[in-house]
Amino acid sequence: MYSNYSKPARDLTRNAAVLMAIGLLTGVFVSAAMTGKVDADPRAALASHLNAMLGCFWMIGVAYSMPMLRYGEVGLNRLVWLATLPNFSNWLVTGVKSFLRVPGVDYVGEGKNDLVFGLLTALVVLPSFAAVGAWVYGFFGKRS
Repeated sequence: MYSNYSKPARDLTRNAAVLMAIGLLTGVFVSAAMTGKVDADPRAALASHLNAMLGCFWMIGVAYSMPMLRYGEVGLNRLVWLATLPNFSNWLVTGVKSFLRVPGVDYVGEGKNDLVFGLLTALVVLPSFAAVGAWVYGFFGKRS
C-alpha cells in the first residue's frame, strides 16, 4: 500500500505526526498558562506550541521532497534525524523556557537564560541550518 514511499520518508512523516500530536496537546498547556493555572510565561508556552506545529509542516515538506533529492537510503536516513532533532528540541526547550521565564535569545551572563540560549543554539539553531543546508544541497546533482 505504501510502496511509493521510502522508509525514510515514512519515518520522517511519522515523526511529524508525533510532533503534531505533541503540539496540539501543548495547546492545553498554553491555555493553562494564559489563565494562570500554570505558572509559566504564556508567550513562551504559545511559542512552544507554534514551534511544534510549524516544525511538523517543515518535516512533512522534507519528507514529501525526498524522492526529488540526490541522496540514497543512508543520506535520507541522516536527513530524517537532522530534520527531527531541531524540531522536537525547539518544542521542548521553548516549553521549559516558559517555566524559567527567560528570553534565552542571547548570552547575558545569567545562568538560566544562558543555559536556554546554549541549548537553543546547540539543539535547534545549528542543526536547523545543517538540515536545511543538506535539504537544499540534495536538490542539486544526480540521484545516487
